Amino acid sequence: MSFPWAKQYEPKSPVMKWVDERLPFPRLVYNAVGAGYPVPRNLNYFWNFGVLAGAALAIQIVTGIVLAMQYSTDATTAFFSVERIMRDVPAGWFLRYAHANGASMFFIVVYIHIARGLYYGSYKAPREMVWLLGVVIFLLMMATAFMGYVLPWGQMSFWGAQVITGFFSAIPLVGEPIRIWLLGGYAPDAAALNRFFSLHYLMPFVIAGVIILHIWALHIPGSNNPTGVEVKGEQDTVPFHPYYTAKDGFGLGIFLLVFAGFLFFAPNMLGHPDNYIEANPLSTPAHIVPEWYFLPFYAILKSFTADFILDAKLWGVLAMFGSILLLFFLPWLDNSPVRSSNYRPTYRWFLIVLALDVLVLGYVGGAEATNGNVLIGQIATAYYFLHFLVILPIVSAAERPRPLPNSITEAVLKGKGGTSPSQTAIPEAHSPQPAE
Repeated sequence: MSFPWAKQYEPKSPVMKWVDERLPFPRLVYNAVGAGYPVPRNLNYFWNFGVLAGAALAIQIVTGIVLAMQYSTDATTAFFSVERIMRDVPAGWFLRYAHANGASMFFIVVYIHIARGLYYGSYKAPREMVWLLGVVIFLLMMATAFMGYVLPWGQMSFWGAQVITGFFSAIPLVGEPIRIWLLGGYAPDAAALNRFFSLHYLMPFVIAGVIILHIWALHIPGSNNPTGVEVKGEQDTVPFHPYYTAKDGFGLGIFLLVFAGFLFFAPNMLGHPDNYIEANPLSTPAHIVPEWYFLPFYAILKSFTADFILDAKLWGVLAMFGSILLLFFLPWLDNSPVRSSNYRPTYRWFLIVLALDVLVLGYVGGAEATNGNVLIGQIATAYYFLHFLVILPIVSAAERPRPLPNSITEAVLKGKGGTSPSQTAIPEAHSPQPAE
C-alpha cells in the first residue's frame, strides 16, 4: 500500500546525505519504523506484541551465543557443563535462567500475537502472506525450542527426545530411517546432542531472516487495525514515530518487568524438576512431558489410542502436525468479508470457546494419562479440528455482522474499535476537517 501523504526522508547533515546516496540504509529505517511509515491511529496494546517478540528473540540470540561458549556437546559432560555454567561461570546463572525463561516469554508473546491475529482477522486479504510467514516463524520456533530442551541433558531432556523422535517411527517405510537420521543413531546420545546443538544455534538466525520477510510483507498492505477497516486517507493514520515507538516502549518496559519477575523470583517455575537429574537411559521418569508451550499439541498427539486403518501412533503424529498446518489455510477457510471480531458477535463466541479448548488441551497434555483425561483430550481435539474445518466456514457464510464504521477516524471519534481519542494524540496535520 502506498501512502502519498507519508513524510519523506530528507538528510539534514552532509554526512548523512552522502551515506544515503550511496547506501540508503537510513532511508530504509526511516520508512520502516520512523515518521515515514504511517500506521492506523487506533492500534491498541495488542499491537505491541510483534515488537515484544522481536525483543524476546534478541534476548535469546545474545544469551545463547554467550552460553554456547561454555557448553559441552559430549553426552558424558553436557549435564555437568550446564551445572558449571550455573555455579562457576561469572553471571552464568543469570544467562542460563534468562535463556530458559526467555524461551517461555517468547512463546507467551507469540501466542498472544497469534490470538490477536485470530480475533482481529489479520490473516485476511491482503495480508495472507504476512500470516503465512508468521506461521512459518511459529514452526521454526517450535523446532528450535525442542532442540534446545534436549541440550541440558537432564532426565526430561533425554526422555523427551526419545519419546518425541520415537513418534516419527510410526510413519510407514521412511519413519524409522528419519528417526535414526534425526538422532544420528538408534537412541539419543552424543551424535544427537551435536546435531541438536548445531541446529539450535543456527535456527534463531533463520527465524530472524523470516521475521525480516514478515515485516517486509506487512509494510506492503500496511497494518491491520481493531476495526478491520482499511485506511482511507491521511486522517486515519499517524506516523509510527513518535506515537507508536513510545507506545511500544511502554509495552517493552512492562514485558521486561514480568520477565525479571520470573528471572529473579521464580526461575524454575516454568521448568520441570526432573531436568536437574542427569540423563539416565535405564531410569524412565514416571511422567514424561514436554515444555508447557508444547502441551496442547502433546495432548492432541496422545488423544489417539485405537488403531483405525492406520496405526494410532501415526494418527496422533498426523493430527499433531495437522493442528498447526491448519493455520496455513485459515485465510481461505474464513470467507467473511468482515475482519474484526468486534463486528462478528457469533464468531467471537466460537473464538472464545476455541481459546478455552486450547487451555483444556494444555491441561490434558501435562496431566497423567488416565481414562478421564484421555477422554477430555479426545473431545477437545475433536472440537479443535471442528472449529477450523466445519464451524468457521459455516459461521463465515451464515453470520450477519454488525455494521462497520465508514472509516477508522469515525470509529475513533465514537470511541469504538480501538484506541480512544484521549489515548492517542492526533497531530494537527492529521486532524480530520470539521463537518460543516
